[in-house]
Amino acid sequence: MAANTMDNDVDPSATGGGNDNDPVSEIAALRERLMRALAETENTRRQGERRAQDAGQYAITNFARELLQVVDNLHRAIEASAADREASGTDRLIEGVAATDRILTQILNHFGVEEIKALHQPFDPKKHEAVMETDETDQPPGSVAQVLEKGYMLHDRLLRPARVVVAKPRQPSSQAEQP
Repeated sequence: MAANTMDNDVDPSATGGGNDNDPVSEIAALRERLMRALAETENTRRQGERRAQDAGQYAITNFARELLQVVDNLHRAIEASAADREASGTDRLIEGVAATDRILTQILNHFGVEEIKALHQPFDPKKHEAVMETDETDQPPGSVAQVLEKGYMLHDRLLRPARVVVAKPRQPSSQAEQP
C-alpha cells in the first residue's frame, strides 16, 4: 500500500528532470521570488520616503497661495503711498506697512516661498503668464518688459506665475514712410 504524498503527486518530467534536480530548482525559484519581494519592498519604502518628504516640504502650498493676496495688498499700499508722502501723518503708517511687508517676506522665505525675478528676463511660460505684449519698450523681443503681479515659487514648484507684459518686435511705423 503506497501512501499518497506530495512528492508522488508531482510529475518528475514537469519539474525539469528527476528527483535530484527538484531541490535545486525549487531553491532557485524561491530565491528568485525572495529577490523580487525584497526589491518590491525597497521600492515601496523609497516611494513612501519621497511622499513623506513632499508632504513635509509642500504642506503649506494652499496656505501660502492664499497669503500671497496679503503680500500683494501690502505692496500696493506701499506703491500708492509713494506718491502721497506729502501728507503729514502717512509717513509713519507707510513705515509700519513696509515693516510688516519685510517681516512677512522673511517668514515666507523661511518656509521656502521665493519671489520669481521676472523683470528684464526672457519670457518663461513655466514661470510667467503673459497678459499682453508691447512694442513700446527698449527690451529685446521675448523678454519681460513689465511685471503686473509678482510670481512665487515654493521650493522648486510654481506657487503662482508672474503676470507680465512681454516685449514684442517693433513694427515699422507707417507714418514715417509717408512724406
